[in-house]
Amino acid sequence: MSDATIDRPALDTANVAALAAELRNCFETGQTVAPLRTRTTRDDVDTAYAIQDANTSFYEGQGRRLVGRKIGLTSKVVQAQLGVDQPDFGMLFADMAAGEGEEIAVSRLHQPKVEAEIALILGQDLDIEWPTIADVILATAYVVPALEIVGSRVSNWDIRIFDTVADNASSGMFVLGGPARRIDDLDLRGLQMTMRREHAGVTTGPNVVSTGSGAACLGHPLNAAVWLAGEVARRGRPLKAGDVVLTGALGPMVPVTAGDTFVAQLSGLGEVTAKFV
Repeated sequence: MSDATIDRPALDTANVAALAAELRNCFETGQTVAPLRTRTTRDDVDTAYAIQDANTSFYEGQGRRLVGRKIGLTSKVVQAQLGVDQPDFGMLFADMAAGEGEEIAVSRLHQPKVEAEIALILGQDLDIEWPTIADVILATAYVVPALEIVGSRVSNWDIRIFDTVADNASSGMFVLGGPARRIDDLDLRGLQMTMRREHAGVTTGPNVVSTGSGAACLGHPLNAAVWLAGEVARRGRPLKAGDVVLTGALGPMVPVTAGDTFVAQLSGLGEVTAKFV
């Protein structure tokens, strides 16, 4: 039986609106909710993206500025855990960006964890529905190291693919490091990442908490960027010049507590630091 002959219920707009409102309330109050997948009338990725898009439109209407995208589920191990065979994406708004050296209040986050990534800064629009790596390379102006602070509005991180997509791909905040480099001479696949944690009051020295490589991100970070560019173009929100693209985790994510400082070094690219209070 083809997909066209499968009888599927229509998108329940009232249910989408209700779950989107629950997530917005979590952002405002700091609370978490039971898994969304248990309370949806249609448990599929398109419905989850409809919830995410409802909140994106709401926040844009409130004046928040969309500045890029994040890619999640780039690890094959994590994909297997959630029963999916592709990544997901979430929206990055300007007020989610923190500068290096800026103190990030844990109180504004939701069950935060941190992961090191490669970020692309686009110099051209990338609005092709079926792009290639060549298209991504030509559209990329700069590459910088990044830390993504992920978070979940779902209690105890009890998520499946529906929950994380609806919850803006479990987004929180992000920090871009430097220096900004051109993509031409970078070996993004062979790049090695080391992330260490330093905690206030601890005098035993740096503690390496995560390691990885560019190859851990879907085999190559640009593979993830190609997937993203096509996916968002086909869904009507293509990437634009100036957008930031967080291409996905290079190693395991690490829980965050107040007093932590994380420093990620990406060989041949640079360093990025995030400080939590």
